[in-house]
Amino acid sequence: MMFADRMNNLASAASFATLARAKAMEASGRRIVHLEVGQPDMPTPAHVVDACAKALRDGHTRYTPAAGWMPLRETIAEHVGERLGMDVRPSEVVVTPGGKPIIFYTVMAVIGPGDEAIIPDPSFPVYASVVRFAGGVVRPLPLREENGFGLDLTALSEALSPRTRLLVLCSPSNPTGGVWSRDELRAVADVLRDYPNVTVLSDEIYGRILFGETHHSIAAEPGMRSRTVVLDGFSKTYAMTGWRLGWGVMPESFVEGFTRQQINVTSCANAAAQVAGRAALCGPQDSVDAMVATFRTRRDHLVDGLNRLPGIRCTLPAGAFYAFPNITATGRSSQDLAETLLDKAGVALLPGTGFGPGGDGFLRLSYAASMEDLD
Repeated sequence: MMFADRMNNLASAASFATLARAKAMEASGRRIVHLEVGQPDMPTPAHVVDACAKALRDGHTRYTPAAGWMPLRETIAEHVGERLGMDVRPSEVVVTPGGKPIIFYTVMAVIGPGDEAIIPDPSFPVYASVVRFAGGVVRPLPLREENGFGLDLTALSEALSPRTRLLVLCSPSNPTGGVWSRDELRAVADVLRDYPNVTVLSDEIYGRILFGETHHSIAAEPGMRSRTVVLDGFSKTYAMTGWRLGWGVMPESFVEGFTRQQINVTSCANAAAQVAGRAALCGPQDSVDAMVATFRTRRDHLVDGLNRLPGIRCTLPAGAFYAFPNITATGRSSQDLAETLLDKAGVALLPGTGFGPGGDGFLRLSYAASMEDLD
């Protein structure tokens, strides 16, 4: 079979490739410590599971409207509006099978051949992969360790051009764990006023996993609501990665185009999972609070241990559940050290280069793992 040329631009996720290799090693009898995949190791809250089981018994087994089950869209609108301090209508919400479709739909809606997208470097690799798949050009926005992996406004200004159609933001960040302040996001909004054709994709999937910080969204800044797609979902906050349920909040003018894509790709999100998602948002949040407290304890323990290792230094991440240690002083490349740790020590983690050239000299470790495994 001969694939179209565009398939060469669609990358595989390093985390899933490493997971597959690690699982194969486990099947042969090796003990493997899994620090490679970004998913909470806690169970989905019991009341969410119960809501799904009841939904199935009650007959929620058929198609829903492509943009999502209206009671869930209403709940998401209320939830996001309260969290971000802005008015959100249910007609501005699209429910999707996980958060990745929002990335795909946004890119496909605004990027054509030769159009440019500014993407943080390092960052979640799917952003750049889908832009290249759409025929677009990736312009990296460097995130530097020396300023806490914060936004570089000078670099942003230099990357913007008349061909720019998309700016991707992610806070808290995967892989760095960096969190961007309201002042930083406000400054970005000010820069973008001179570029009215630029859409912003704001990935806020880790927005509730914060350690003493406050979450801010560029969508809440003056003039940005009409040009921003906010990506969020249930995977990280409620330990629901396998449920495949996410959402986008966007200008109402975007919804028809996103819904049309969804009709052509997946039809709709899982009906019973949508009922469970509503239960997650409406029900008790103590499991979320407990999870974040556990992650904070693990973060402090892991980062302290990393900083005591020769040749390693690690910035304390302010959100998400990733440590991103600098390993340049070891004299080893990211890829070499990651492979050695898996082959020789049975520790599966990711080289920073899997998140872009700016990840060279770093490793990403997920601390969504037990204290025993982190030790």
